[in-house]
Amino acid sequence: MENMFRLMGSDEDFSDRRRSIWVNGPVIIGAGPSGLATAACLRDEGVPFVVLERAECIASLWQKRTYDRLKLHLPKKVCQLPKMPFPEDYPEYPTKRQFIDYLESYATRFNISPQFNECVESARYDKTSGLWRIKTSSSSAASGSEMEYICRWLVIDGLTTEFNGEVIHSCEYKSGEKYRGKRVLVVGCGNSGMEVSLDLANHDANPSMVVRSSVHVLPREVLGKSSFEITMMLMKWLPLWLVDKLLLILAWLILGNLTKYGLKRPKMGPMELKVKIRSGQVDIVPGIKRFSRNHVELVDGQILDLDAVVLATGYRSNVPSWLQESDMFSKNGFPKSPFPNAWKGKSGLYAAGFTRKGLAGASADAVNIAKDIGNVWREETKRVNKMRTRVGHRRCISVA
Repeated sequence: MENMFRLMGSDEDFSDRRRSIWVNGPVIIGAGPSGLATAACLRDEGVPFVVLERAECIASLWQKRTYDRLKLHLPKKVCQLPKMPFPEDYPEYPTKRQFIDYLESYATRFNISPQFNECVESARYDKTSGLWRIKTSSSSAASGSEMEYICRWLVIDGLTTEFNGEVIHSCEYKSGEKYRGKRVLVVGCGNSGMEVSLDLANHDANPSMVVRSSVHVLPREVLGKSSFEITMMLMKWLPLWLVDKLLLILAWLILGNLTKYGLKRPKMGPMELKVKIRSGQVDIVPGIKRFSRNHVELVDGQILDLDAVVLATGYRSNVPSWLQESDMFSKNGFPKSPFPNAWKGKSGLYAAGFTRKGLAGASADAVNIAKDIGNVWREETKRVNKMRTRVGHRRCISVA
């Protein structure tokens, strides 16, 4: 643990016997890709930091709560974290295991050593001292210790039914092997929903996917080139409406007419809606009306018999459960300010990776946060050093 010392004689809550630790730099909550990227950029700025992680490993979401066939959905060069590209021998779309290996190498290269098994209970800004106070408890049964970290800056890395069958979130889904021959409803048609549906079909399950509204379905690659790269190139030279037209023509040429499968195209173009999804060999059904004991009733009156339900409905931030602040974050756990201003709040509070712009957005946040903190940290360090020099000079004169 770097640049920290114990504070003796805390002036509040004497019943709380936590050990207080001063951090001469920011505290980063979360050792996911966003937290690691921010730590690496801070290291490059020369700013000390501490990373708190409630799990016993980095990128716990990727390591423990993702399905086996997961791959990055965008080319590796737009998913790499700041200051370290992916290995050249990695494929264009790295696998889950390759991405985890990359993150572990990233942490090693920038000497990032998170404090594992540290579960944040609360974080509040003390207006009197102008400091953040983060209370944690150890999630390790062997330790059971409680800590309070005190710092100037804080960086945050970001069903109940009557159905009798199995209901899981996509983060618990690993492989379609256990669902072979079973009828499975996948709720959600984003990247996870599409990927899970395809995996179920490849394992001879019988998946149905809920698509409540119209969506654009684009191929991941066109003639060996990433659709994302092609789109970014076209947007440099052409207006948005024309880029949308060209993408829809390419999609029709490669995928054909998908309306016969129940996939309706929105009136607005794909770039305007920012929807990039991929189709699998699955049945498409409209929204859910209600679950009953062994089946689901859809809004159009259809009734489907089911063995399991997979919720590919995204992840929810738990920040509001412990952050005692209401200016920057809304109740849904995401910053109130829209992109590109969501990374910075008041009183030294920052958010990395909450822009819904993927790994590229997280990397941009990390760079901005590190530069912002670095500028202030260096100025304050210079001022403190000058004060120490003056005090030392006065002592020399006095002794003389």
